[in-house]
Amino acid sequence: MGGRAQRTRRGRGGGVAGVLGLAALAALAWAARDVPAALGGRLAGARAERVRRSPQFHDGAFHNPADVRTTIADPGRNLVWELLFGQQRRRPTRPVPLLRPSPGSGDERELAVVWYGHASALVEIEGRRVLVDPVWSDRCSPSQVVGPRRLHAPPVRLDELPPVDAVLISHDHYDHLDMATVRRLRDTQSAPFLVPLGIGAHLDRWGVPADRIVELDWAESHRVAGLTITATAAQHFSGRGLRRDGTLWGSWVVAGAHRRVFYTGDSGYFPGYAEIGETYGPFDVTLTQIGAYDRAWPNIHMFPEEAVAAHLDVRGGLLVPVHWCTFNLALHDWAEPVNRLWREAKARGVRLAVPRPGERVTVDAPPPVDAWWDHIA
Repeated sequence: MGGRAQRTRRGRGGGVAGVLGLAALAALAWAARDVPAALGGRLAGARAERVRRSPQFHDGAFHNPADVRTTIADPGRNLVWELLFGQQRRRPTRPVPLLRPSPGSGDERELAVVWYGHASALVEIEGRRVLVDPVWSDRCSPSQVVGPRRLHAPPVRLDELPPVDAVLISHDHYDHLDMATVRRLRDTQSAPFLVPLGIGAHLDRWGVPADRIVELDWAESHRVAGLTITATAAQHFSGRGLRRDGTLWGSWVVAGAHRRVFYTGDSGYFPGYAEIGETYGPFDVTLTQIGAYDRAWPNIHMFPEEAVAAHLDVRGGLLVPVHWCTFNLALHDWAEPVNRLWREAKARGVRLAVPRPGERVTVDAPPPVDAWWDHIA
């Protein structure tokens, strides 16, 4: 009798464990349900053939202008330990202040930038609007359960954006190309997506109509809404899964009849900036990457001092820093990029605007730098 009762208890316990195990597997499957789609599409057909013809593509992958190392390495340093136990202040201590963008003046000669956080921004140029690297999801990851999470909310909802004339994507990393955001813009906007070569495969998989996908190689341009938008070089890499460099990365030039804007995308500092400045500059404003750098990957993200050098190389007027504040993607202090940038800008006489997320910067009359981040760092 006692043995039968003990077996019964074990059986019930095993049954409970089995139910819990099935529940855990179901939860895991639910959490991962969007991951295969988020990884994006595969090159095929005419798109793959066009990629193979690119001067940047050889030996089965895209390459940077110079032969530089794009892998992460720092001999003698334990990056995982530093990530988990390092003493850096990689998050703000208080909520990041958010603003709702002020309305524009309606002057078609006005040039303005609305920064939404990280690399997401809206360029208002000569009465047109260009949305850059929009990421509205809570995490920059193929999963919305794991991966780097936002340090602040988007300052506006996607459906609160005004109608835009073009959406620019610099490359296919998750903090610059987000499936959920793309799908939402597919449904709420009618603008074309301008992307480097190969990224159209991702947009195809996510249901963006073919007539709204414009893929460009470096130095190729597309006219939209009276603007000339040109894909230009950058020093970086690409990939959303195990394969690297199957799609191209780049920077962007947005030129109207009177005003010009340059966006670096993600890039290490390289001689190509001077060439871009000579060919397409000068620029009224640059959106320049400053964050997520480290000596373990010096060739793929600029240090703040290099960002100032790049801005000067391209012959920029006002510098608006991007790629900081929103996601914790490196080992430096949260406020270190902008503090270093401000020091270097003052030392080299560079005009600088550091907006709060959601703040609209009028390029000809930018707000003074007020170190708003100091109060929450």
